[in-house]
Amino acid sequence: MNPVEIAAIGVVLFAAVVAGTVAHELSHVAVLRAFAVPYEIEWLPARSHAGALRASLVGGWASVRPRRLSLDCPAWGLRVAALAPFLMATPLVLVLSGVLPDPARAGNQYLTAAMIGWLACAVPSPQDFSLFWYAERALVQGVPDDGP
Repeated sequence: MNPVEIAAIGVVLFAAVVAGTVAHELSHVAVLRAFAVPYEIEWLPARSHAGALRASLVGGWASVRPRRLSLDCPAWGLRVAALAPFLMATPLVLVLSGVLPDPARAGNQYLTAAMIGWLACAVPSPQDFSLFWYAERALVQGVPDDGP
């Protein structure tokens, strides 16, 4: 593989991670909206005085937080919202079940890089798992410490 191909694969991987990050956050938003839970979404949240670029390289790229939670909101709705990004693994399931061709076996390095980047975003964050395990606490407190 020549350096141009390696760079192109890197660009595809980066684009897949960016698209996957957007899809990850929007999966939370879709479920929260379905349960009529108010939320706030923040893109490139700057942490401390580091600035957006540094924060995006070493910190989070986006954040969705449920707001003004009440006890009327079902805890299982928050749990579903927290784990919604797992649905992004559907292409892998389709590949493993033989419905879609396997890009790695086909030798397509670009599709393989795109799939790896996309699947990296399908894993819920530690904050997502926190909301999953402590949904009742979040409802009692009114606002979770770390939302999806």
